[in-house]
Amino acid sequence: MPVKRASRNPKSDNVFGQARRPTKMFRAGLYARVSTNDQHTLPMQSRAMREYAVRRGWAIALQVKEVGSGASMRELREKIIEAARRREIDVVLVWRLDRWGRSVTDLLATLQELEHLGVGFVSLTEALDLTTPAGRAMAGLLAVFAAFEREILAERTRAGLAHARQNGKRLGRPATAAAHAAEIRKLHRAGVAKAEIARQLEIGRTSVRRILATGQSRRQS
Repeated sequence: MPVKRASRNPKSDNVFGQARRPTKMFRAGLYARVSTNDQHTLPMQSRAMREYAVRRGWAIALQVKEVGSGASMRELREKIIEAARRREIDVVLVWRLDRWGRSVTDLLATLQELEHLGVGFVSLTEALDLTTPAGRAMAGLLAVFAAFEREILAERTRAGLAHARQNGKRLGRPATAAAHAAEIRKLHRAGVAKAEIARQLEIGRTSVRRILATGQSRRQS
């Protein structure tokens, strides 16, 4: 009886007649940000994000560190966004949401752009992972919060304008001195001093002198 010999052919890379596709390694862009008075936490943020990327099997393609006050623009953040636009990264990793976004509206706008580009987003502290269905559902809640924030700001603006009107404050852009030219000349002909004209019309003395000098030069020409 013939003895079956073990096949020496290497294991096929085909599955049901289809070639196996190698698992794509995600390229991560890491963004760390601290305030001017809290710079000692920067190494901790960076280390935690690097360790997380290793656990997920991601390759770190870009790492950005930024220092600034809470209200300042996140200028270096644009490097991460530009890398996403060039398709150089597949996921953005941050330590905390407030490190990335200046407000809920700003946060949502950037997340929507990343989603449009097909780039994921992960925040370690909030355990927010927009590469998963549950994380994308959470992004929908952020849109609700952003709309709420915009409405609150609009309501405060309307209340502030109404209060200013009640107190008799003039709203809108202040009138230029040129708009008072006729009145300036009229008061001057009536013998009102230039300083008094400026005070009454709430404009600068230099503007009063310039308008009167312009009118005089036109008459002489």
